[in-house]
Amino acid sequence: MSESSVLFKKPSYPINEFLLEYLDRYDRISTVTVFYDDLLRFSGSIVVYDKNDHDTLWVRVYYNEFERAEIDLNLKKIYSLLHSDGNLEIIKFLNIDAIDYCTFGNSKPFRIKVRNILNDNYVHFYVKKADASRIYGLELEDILSPDKINFLVHGDTLIEEHIIGIPGDVFMETLLTKCTETEKAQIAKEFVKFNERCMIRLLGDMRAYNYVVLPIHDFDQVVHRIRPIDFDQQCYEGNFKIYRPQFFKENNPMVQLVKSKLQASSIEQYKNEERAALAKRLHSARKRISRLLHIMSNDFLAPDEHTEKLKMELFRYTNDLNFKNANSMGDVLEASFEFISRNYKNANIFKPGF
Repeated sequence: MSESSVLFKKPSYPINEFLLEYLDRYDRISTVTVFYDDLLRFSGSIVVYDKNDHDTLWVRVYYNEFERAEIDLNLKKIYSLLHSDGNLEIIKFLNIDAIDYCTFGNSKPFRIKVRNILNDNYVHFYVKKADASRIYGLELEDILSPDKINFLVHGDTLIEEHIIGIPGDVFMETLLTKCTETEKAQIAKEFVKFNERCMIRLLGDMRAYNYVVLPIHDFDQVVHRIRPIDFDQQCYEGNFKIYRPQFFKENNPMVQLVKSKLQASSIEQYKNEERAALAKRLHSARKRISRLLHIMSNDFLAPDEHTEKLKMELFRYTNDLNFKNANSMGDVLEASFEFISRNYKNANIFKPGF
């Protein structure tokens, strides 16, 4: 597959008033007045290395003492909003251990390390430039995935909680071969479901470094979950393959695992299970999804040529006229959800992918 279309930097799309109203309705608006641009006013930085002395592409930034005090206080307030519904009593127990800045990728985020001084437990969250695409992706992840994610918006600033896990590329390079055969079969199953979920909800560019693998101990076994961590490519690309993780060369170890561990009938079974789960989530959150899709349908999220290309590829893939009649990326996504809701019990909804 040609990946040229994802090599160019995707533009950042503004948040329109209707999306802001939606975010306010569902308590996604932060009352803390800290902006991404405030954090850009650092005085200097040092490179952050990992335990093997490799450059992490993050730099640790520092500020003059007057700005740092105000920034720290506001970051503690943001933590309290994310994790304790704004309870300011906890602030006296918090310390901002580090503020790191990443120059790699589209969003150029700040990573905040917050430590509880009573027990040294710590968590991270991120401060980024708000982008409508990413916000739609985060909201869809929270509603439709097996996992929840918390985020807040303040003006043109996005605050996003950290998603724990091992980056997919690191997992495949260092841990996959050490898994038992049973664990490998379970990982293959999870990748099939992850691939299906990304395809249906049109979350693109899930190369190995854009998702994490989370090992979970369950009685006498370890099961693995796969979660996306980058949502910039929600409903943007025109090439349908970009919404299917199986087609990225970086994911070849996962694809080969699926082929070696799962029979075709099992692959179809797991795809059907994921469609059924998505259909149930769509049904249970239908009012919220309807509001979100209405806003997306009237928002500009991709160049017209991307929308035209994607809707026709999906029409040829499914023979569903709703795709052909779509006028925006939001319409394309709505057609995808309607297709799944109507047909999730049919074992032949989508053609075999592996």
